[in-house]
Amino acid sequence: MSLYFEAASILTPQDGASGSLKTRIFSNKEIKSPPAQVYALVSEASKWSFILKEVIERAHILPLERKLSPTLALLLVHDLLLAKRGIASPSSHPLKTAVTKHKARLGAEFTKARLRRGFASVQALREHVNTSEGGTGATGDAQPNPRRPVGASWSHPRWVRVNTLRSKLDEQLATTFAGYQPVECLEDILSAASRTPRTQVLHVDKHIPDLLALPSGTDLTASTAYKKGFIIFQDKASCFPAYLLDPRTEDGDCLDACAAPGNKTTHLAAIMRACDTNKACPMIWACERDRARAVVLQSMVERAGGEDHVKVKAGQDFLRLDPEKDPWNDIGALLLDPSCSGSGIVGRDDMPPLVLPEREVCFDNKPSSKKRKRKGVNSLTPAIEPPAELAEEVPIAQDQSEDKLKFRLEALSAFQLKLLLNAFRFPRAKKIIYSTCSIHAEENEHVVVKALNSPLAQQRGWRILRRDDQVSGMKAWDIRGHLAECEGLLSGSPHRTEQVADACIRCNKGTKEGTQGFFVAGFVREDVKTSGANANRRGNTAFDSNDGLSNDEEWEGFSDEGSTMELRPAEEQRVHDVQVSNGLLAKPAEPKVH
Repeated sequence: MSLYFEAASILTPQDGASGSLKTRIFSNKEIKSPPAQVYALVSEASKWSFILKEVIERAHILPLERKLSPTLALLLVHDLLLAKRGIASPSSHPLKTAVTKHKARLGAEFTKARLRRGFASVQALREHVNTSEGGTGATGDAQPNPRRPVGASWSHPRWVRVNTLRSKLDEQLATTFAGYQPVECLEDILSAASRTPRTQVLHVDKHIPDLLALPSGTDLTASTAYKKGFIIFQDKASCFPAYLLDPRTEDGDCLDACAAPGNKTTHLAAIMRACDTNKACPMIWACERDRARAVVLQSMVERAGGEDHVKVKAGQDFLRLDPEKDPWNDIGALLLDPSCSGSGIVGRDDMPPLVLPEREVCFDNKPSSKKRKRKGVNSLTPAIEPPAELAEEVPIAQDQSEDKLKFRLEALSAFQLKLLLNAFRFPRAKKIIYSTCSIHAEENEHVVVKALNSPLAQQRGWRILRRDDQVSGMKAWDIRGHLAECEGLLSGSPHRTEQVADACIRCNKGTKEGTQGFFVAGFVREDVKTSGANANRRGNTAFDSNDGLSNDEEWEGFSDEGSTMELRPAEEQRVHDVQVSNGLLAKPAEPKVH
């Protein structure tokens, strides 16, 4: 019976759950049942839930069997009616008895449900459920899936970045992908996965250099190119931050503040290496607070051939860096991809839509309590009254989930803003890229607007990287920030609000663009003094664990009142100029020429 309790726990919304359904099950160390069995039960029961909800409600077993939660009832009834071996538990188990004693009524209601949908056999209904989304039946009783974006009908391609630290695009097209047919339109790739036999086609991306799209399900893990680090599996949207940062030799050293697992870090290295073939090109410092993830980061850097360009800082908390100390005082560009809700990641909504039966539903064929009390039924299954929240499992879980989501987004956005403001403190920095794999405005536009409104941004001359100033591929990307999420939050003119929203870059998952959900925004400033201190300082890329840690307590960010630092006259002038350029102050009138 543990199989059903474990499957029920997977189906119950949990705060902080991450990854695809298969990942959550197979990586769960607390599951004692075979993971494949749990995965099959959860998937199949979810597909059949639209029909089984109707069967369970019309059979009225939940009001009579109070020990059964709606989730357990769905799972047990699924196996009773549809599994070849029935319910996988001892026949004497109380929960199994609570369902099997209603087998005749459940079977009759299942037959009625099948006939109402116009299917002559169970096999015909099964084929329909397996080929339709969510098993919604043939009578128009489909319900929308709140976990899936509207219009999510496109397959997700296999994105492959050619690692130019070890190879070139032309080389890979001539070797690894020699048998692939190039196609001009990405839509041809998105539809190729459904063709039989599967066509070997590829699309060279129009926005990100050295990026290829292949049909979903393409497996290259056994290829020599993958094993030797010539190609890297990386979603297109995940390539946006490094490409938008566009690191140049003149920018000085780069800092990847939250670097693991390393795709963006190695992409940074490849871009920077392409800009300057000199071995003494600027260094990329890759910080990762979690030591276990830092091991993965180091492995990724070595596999990609980035040892000469990347220095991994294992166990290094970005917030504990002292921007005024060496080597951080020569950082010219920062990439900030902090922890987020992960709501944009493809695969987190891969489970079929789930609907659960309600405990109290009125139908004309409801059996009388007198009829159900005969033959000592209650003596076999005593009515154990569960807690109230179990009786209302789905509504309360959903309510709590919404509240928890709101609370979690508030906490995440506060942390993200804290990191972004810390990035503003680096004295030589001229470029900052902020990104998340979230679809929520609280983690995206709201963080950007709060950062721009901060006294620190104005004091140090930070502004949004406008669309016109972005690198060509990003400038051509049409999906931009949400204007409504910037309005009312951004101080200054309406024109500035439109400018900020247009500067933000968004990606939507499940669309013909073939990306996951993602958000990117850049910040820049001018008139920053450069330093030559980093020109000849190139350390070994050894695994450095504690260098640069500040002995001070962890920085707690800036208060709502803002910074109280005093400004020198030159800084006052720069703040004034930034306020004028950002629309916060009117531009002074030009003196009249007489």
